[in-house]
Order: sequence, then C-alpha cells, then structure tokens
Amino acid sequence: MGVIGWSGSGKTTLLEFLVGRLAGEGVRVNVIKHSHHDIVLEPPHKDSARMRTAGAAEVMIASPYRTAIMRELRGIEEPPLAEHLQRLSPADLTLVEGYKWEPLPKLEVYRPEVGKPPVYPDDPHIVAVASSAPAPDALAPHVAWLDLDDPDGVLDWMKTYLGLAEKKAKVG
Repeated sequence: MGVIGWSGSGKTTLLEFLVGRLAGEGVRVNVIKHSHHDIVLEPPHKDSARMRTAGAAEVMIASPYRTAIMRELRGIEEPPLAEHLQRLSPADLTLVEGYKWEPLPKLEVYRPEVGKPPVYPDDPHIVAVASSAPAPDALAPHVAWLDLDDPDGVLDWMKTYLGLAEKKAKVG
C-alpha cells in the first residue's frame, strides 16, 4: 500500500505510528521511502563510502545488527518500484512512502493548511484519505475518509482493508 501526500502533511509521523503498532502486533512490515534528494547515509571517510567512490556498483555493509546495500546508479535511470520490491525480504505488508504515480492502492495524507491541493480527486488508486479536514460532499464512494488526528482509526481501517485484522485474529 502506498502512502502519499505533500511535504509537511504528516506522512512520516503517521507511517511511524502504523509501522510501530503493526510490528507490535506481530505483523512483519517493510517500508520503501522514496526521496527526490541525494541520500547520504554514511560519512565520506568511512570504508563503505570510499569503496563506492572508488567505483563499486554496490556496497553491502553488514553487522550483527543490520545490513544495508548502497547502489550507485551512476547516471542510469532510477529503478522502478517493482525492482525495489523484489529486493526486499518477505513480509506481511510493504508500505511505500511516495511513488505517487504508481498504480497501487494508496492512502493520501491531506492537510489543507499545507496549502497544496489534494491528490485524491485525480487519482483513482487512492482508496482512503487521512485528513485534518472534514470529508467533502462530492467524495467518490470508493474513497474512505479518515481522521488524521485519530491514528488508531487509520490503523483499524488499514488492517480491515488489507485483511490484516482477520489474519491476526486467526494467529492470536
């Protein structure tokens, strides 16, 4: 499921809550976060950065606590979301922050006070909107309107929509 919205709308805050609660309930959750910025994950003097700078296509950093793969694109086109999804370990759910253009079910985080227009009227893949505003009168019938200030309600909707409520009920 995708989670989209303008910068400053509260996507990361909502995702952090959802991931924390779902993981706490035993749901294995992966997250892909898209960024338009040049990502710096390591200081330039560290060994892994030095190997990338020297020309390595990919560098894996591995420890008893975590692993990370840094892949240098070196001018080639950014890989599609599908390629990134294939690289992830199996999970019960993968949440995707960003990738507004992808044709996947999406939850839009919308705050009118950010000063940007909503995306849901023009994107048929948006199945829910978590907002600080009341639902508009002309809301499409397939779009759920959720209260952004009630993250537990957003979580309940997501679990129901994705069938996670039934799965966890069977396990527990």
